[in-house]
Amino acid sequence: MKIAMIIVRSLMGLLFLFSSVAFLFKLITPPELKGAMKVFNDGLVASRYLLPTVKVIELICGVAFLSGKFVPLATVLIAPIIVNILLIHAFLGPEGLPIAAFLVLANLFVAYSYRESYKPLFKA
Repeated sequence: MKIAMIIVRSLMGLLFLFSSVAFLFKLITPPELKGAMKVFNDGLVASRYLLPTVKVIELICGVAFLSGKFVPLATVLIAPIIVNILLIHAFLGPEGLPIAAFLVLANLFVAYSYRESYKPLFKA
């Protein structure tokens, strides 16, 4: 179980690290978007702060997942971003749904592996 958790955590970390570095340093030209996905993305770009903020959080969480340090905090920080990734692909761009589903399941698996760390959060 521990080896599986390390593998899943590392895959998530690599995915977020690659995604954030590629965006922040403009290493890859993004594909042409169409329809509702284009309108949504144009709104995110117009805000000027949201995408860079999300990518910096993804970078920090990716490093945490890869290093194994602060993993419970990283799972909590990245959870709302993963939910949004899932919902965006569920409603606007279904071609990205498999990766989004992997991220949801992987984050749940990693969080479950660190479930002891979350117990103090639920004490009155």
